[in-house]
Amino acid sequence: MNAPIDVSFFARAAKPITSYRKYWASRFGTSRFLPMSRAEMDALGWDSCDIIIVTGDAYVDHPSFGMAVIGRVLEAQGFRVGMIAQPDWQSAEPFKALGRPNLFFGVTAGNMDSMINRYTADRKIRSDDAYTPGDVAGRRPDHAAIVYSQRCREAYKDTPIVLGGIEGSLRRIAHYDYWSDKVRRSVLVDAKCDLLLYGNAERAIVEIAHRLAAREPVQEITDVRGTAFVRRATPEGWFEIDSTEVDQPGRVEDHVNPYMTISDQAKAQGETCKKELSSLPPLPGEGGGGGAGSVQPLNFVPNPSLTKRPHPNPPPEGEGARKKPPPRDRTVIRLPAYEQVKSDAVLYAHANRVLHLETNPGNARALVQAHGDRDVWLNAPPIPLTTAEMDFVFGLPYARSPHPAYADEKGSHDGATKIPAWEMIRFSVNIMRGCFGGCTFCSITEHEGRIIQSRSEDSVIHEIEEIRDKVAGFTGVISDLGGPTANMYRIGCKTPEIEAACRKPSCVYPGICQNLNTDHSALVRIYQRARKLRGIKKILIGSGVRYDLAVQSPEYVKELVQHHVGGYLKIAPEHTEQGPLTKMMKPGIGAYDKFKAMFEKYSTEAGKKQFLIPYFIAAHPGTSDEDMMNLALWLKRNGFRADQVQTFYPSPMATATAMYHSGRNTLRKVHRKAALEDSVDVVRGERRRRLHKAFLRYHDPNNWPVLREALKAMGRADLIGSAKHQLVPAYQPLTDGGYSSARRKNSTPAKGLVLTQHTGLPPRVTGGAKPSAKIAQKKRT
Repeated sequence: MNAPIDVSFFARAAKPITSYRKYWASRFGTSRFLPMSRAEMDALGWDSCDIIIVTGDAYVDHPSFGMAVIGRVLEAQGFRVGMIAQPDWQSAEPFKALGRPNLFFGVTAGNMDSMINRYTADRKIRSDDAYTPGDVAGRRPDHAAIVYSQRCREAYKDTPIVLGGIEGSLRRIAHYDYWSDKVRRSVLVDAKCDLLLYGNAERAIVEIAHRLAAREPVQEITDVRGTAFVRRATPEGWFEIDSTEVDQPGRVEDHVNPYMTISDQAKAQGETCKKELSSLPPLPGEGGGGGAGSVQPLNFVPNPSLTKRPHPNPPPEGEGARKKPPPRDRTVIRLPAYEQVKSDAVLYAHANRVLHLETNPGNARALVQAHGDRDVWLNAPPIPLTTAEMDFVFGLPYARSPHPAYADEKGSHDGATKIPAWEMIRFSVNIMRGCFGGCTFCSITEHEGRIIQSRSEDSVIHEIEEIRDKVAGFTGVISDLGGPTANMYRIGCKTPEIEAACRKPSCVYPGICQNLNTDHSALVRIYQRARKLRGIKKILIGSGVRYDLAVQSPEYVKELVQHHVGGYLKIAPEHTEQGPLTKMMKPGIGAYDKFKAMFEKYSTEAGKKQFLIPYFIAAHPGTSDEDMMNLALWLKRNGFRADQVQTFYPSPMATATAMYHSGRNTLRKVHRKAALEDSVDVVRGERRRRLHKAFLRYHDPNNWPVLREALKAMGRADLIGSAKHQLVPAYQPLTDGGYSSARRKNSTPAKGLVLTQHTGLPPRVTGGAKPSAKIAQKKRT
């Protein structure tokens, strides 16, 4: 069983967000929707807003939308919160729609980085936007966080601006920008905001709002965790460490003299045996138990037979003397300046690596990076929410629908007014936050952190009942119980002190950590209780399953497969070859095979025909052309035809993005002269990226000319032909060179059974011509 999350180190380290005295405006009560116009403010009896949130997404009052969560949390503190959603950024006038906020503007680009939202991996403008009514593109600017902040400043010059959201998190320091192919400054500098909040911001925003309400100047709010700001110099009382001292090999220990006893060895090092200390009183500051003050970093490995004691004749201080490290809560690490990382890819890789080493709230130190004559200062990461706080946040009175301003003449949000992102999560429930997987291409860790924050079982069940009883259009099917991953609910370190001290980038790579509790029983109980609720026909799991973790609990896999799979289950091995997998920090394909065997076993036991649909990434750093060829062969052997191909997308600040920009493996110490194992094969240029995508869609005739040319250049012309083991045929049918949907093509194939990555279902009868006897026989067998 998991240790209750509320007794962890983190639960004791911060003031609960529910413990603040409410602001005087709480007398106005709560609103069904946060107002988006003056008329709505008048209806609520407000003469002004205390806080105005500006967002790049349409306003959907649902706990899966960041602006709604922050707005409702601030409303629960007693503040009057207004919403300006997707304003016209061409002038400052739309930013004056609700008047001047009494306390501050809260700015976010939305649930996605605005550049990822607007552009494809090939840097082409998208024709749609899932966070806009009608799926219409173009409703937000490039680098929306910067543009919105500048317009807020133009509208009301002296009003504080607090920037947040995932765009703020991913761009909080100098970062590589894929779209301009250069390193950009911290978004904090370009946006000219007063404070930047990174990570899940409930704890920070509540404290900042109350301090601003108490008339504390925003320039003096510099001690809130999870915030960044600009200052001119390191203040007094702080110890500054150069980052190159952090990421360097440690001192070399002398070889132990084999003829010395343990006691003699201890004395030679100014130490003594633990046995000899048993009768001595403890030193000042020493005592039993762990506690937050005694937490040591991961590289602290005490010798069980030796305990440090003062040397009777301490050696003179000098170059060789051991120095006591400064307190971590008063230490700041200076990263290479923006001007340095901008022109030096190796220094950029180093800075990125150090930032990722300082992400555990239990031991992370503050970071500082110069931008000209100013410093961008990042306080330590925010303390995760406790279970009680998570229940409070998700239990607020969300309307669970888009604002009425987006409705059509019938009051509906369907058809031309549909918001696809809301439609996708309309009947889903978020049960946890965070991810300790550490996948290098993923931005979840940079934003939500590695510590899992879970809701209580009762809170989750209550939300399901709310959906059943109050949400229009509910048919009895919950589309997802999950979060960033499906199966990390209530999973964490066995020991709170170890969790607070660990500096590993992943708990499941290269293998599952021995300190990780992999018990899925709490999640199984939620699944079982939820599916037995009155009025609930089906509980589906739409979040990605971490299958290497799932196989540790056969009970979980059985419950998942037999009750929560709607015909197919999507999982993400991402690749089959070790080269790219090691750069992704993903398990080998053997873990997929083990999960597949369990999946098929439990499906058969339940008498169900169900399918696993694996997803893969093309052109990830560390992927060679041969790796993609081998992946294509694996796909063909296993009967998969990928419909939707995912190409590596270098999101700001991700570890894989640092690899892409620098050509260095930042999972290892970064060196100026890269050894073979430190360098990374980076897939650049449109031609090579197209080739890697073509390997994933080996079945598309439009890709055959490119693949034949590549196979010949690789010396693998033996894979050209129509034999079963060969990848592409030698003949070329007449094609238009365009995209051919594998799903449509495979729905009525001429022969064989082919699973598509898009649906994962076998070929279906359309109601037209009846399937041949041969196909019918294959279906039966």
